Amino acid sequence: MGLEFIEGNEAIARGALKANCNFFAGYPISPSSSIAYHMLNKLPRVGGVAIMGEDEIASIGMCIGAAMTGAKVLTATSGPGMSLYSENIGLAVSGETPLVIVNVQRQGPAIGSSTKGAEGDILFTRWCTSGGQPMIVLSPATVSEAYELTYRAFNLAEKYRTPVFLLTNKEIGLTRESVDLERVELPRLVDRTRAAIGDSSLPYRLKTLHLVDRTRAAIGDSCLPYQLKALHEVPEFTDIGGDQITRFTTSSHDEAGYFTSNPKAIQRMIDHYAAKIESAEKDIALVKQDIEEGAEMLMISYGITSRSVAVAVKKMREQGYKVSSLTLQSLYPVPRTTLSKALVGIKRVVVPEMNMGQYIQEIQRLIPTGVEVVGVNKMDTTLLSPDEIIERGVLS
Repeated sequence: MGLEFIEGNEAIARGALKANCNFFAGYPISPSSSIAYHMLNKLPRVGGVAIMGEDEIASIGMCIGAAMTGAKVLTATSGPGMSLYSENIGLAVSGETPLVIVNVQRQGPAIGSSTKGAEGDILFTRWCTSGGQPMIVLSPATVSEAYELTYRAFNLAEKYRTPVFLLTNKEIGLTRESVDLERVELPRLVDRTRAAIGDSSLPYRLKTLHLVDRTRAAIGDSCLPYQLKALHEVPEFTDIGGDQITRFTTSSHDEAGYFTSNPKAIQRMIDHYAAKIESAEKDIALVKQDIEEGAEMLMISYGITSRSVAVAVKKMREQGYKVSSLTLQSLYPVPRTTLSKALVGIKRVVVPEMNMGQYIQEIQRLIPTGVEVVGVNKMDTTLLSPDEIIERGVLS
């Protein structure tokens, strides 16, 4: 199709369609509403189902139900909607349910400024469920990245059987850019495959961490839907409504999917939810690196702010500063390996954010003794400018 002038929210919808998404449910909330519009307009044309739910709670519930029947699912909201999603996100984690959740962030707290952007939901997204299980969180900075990372989010959801979050904000979602989506390089699409029907069924039995499909278990008389061999492995999938009875519960459960109060069984499942994500850090990590040899300053950014950082870095180099930059496209799990390597020889780390200082807390945990960490923060509904970043992060 060549160059098109489209907004980030449309790019997200088209990235979902490219990933073979076939179910959407959501409730309109600024600035994410146009994602719902595009999905309602486009998805039925390719044989999918798109529903405007009566509210956020109903929408995320429908998404989880559809995903458990075998659908590839997208939903979209903004900050207040994430608050309403949170309990059901815990259900998706417990049931190991693949789905993609888009949060087009806006100024908070509460209703805040519904037409103004921010990056205030970083820590909330990471810790949005009771229990604090690890999450996969991606963050685009451009319209083309919104398309690409939506597609990648579906792959990660399928591969690790988990909710995956795409954090954008109003500036990315509603800004139009000239893009050629056909030229965006995408990885091989991950789709679920059904296992052969046999006599013995272990529909969630773990085989290997390297599963790239949502693998369906064999159908049979004996079903242990959450049987684990190794904590980090991803279990096979059994569709609800298929040939095999599948137990799906919000409660702590054993390998058969039944409620349990056995401490060992509970701890094993909790450890599994964490291990399958944390052990995959290197596979999930997406980081753009602009490393200058001999640099003693490192700028770490994500989302729309990274575009201001890129200009700030260019200006600083023109003034003779040696500075390196990391742009994080994946926020969680924290890309510790890449960050640790980039910190070698660094004396000052600058972390600009459109919030009161959230992701900087993750950076501080990795910082060696003697390295200064500077946050450049504001939350007044305006973007951080390159000059602000230089003045407050470098010259202060």
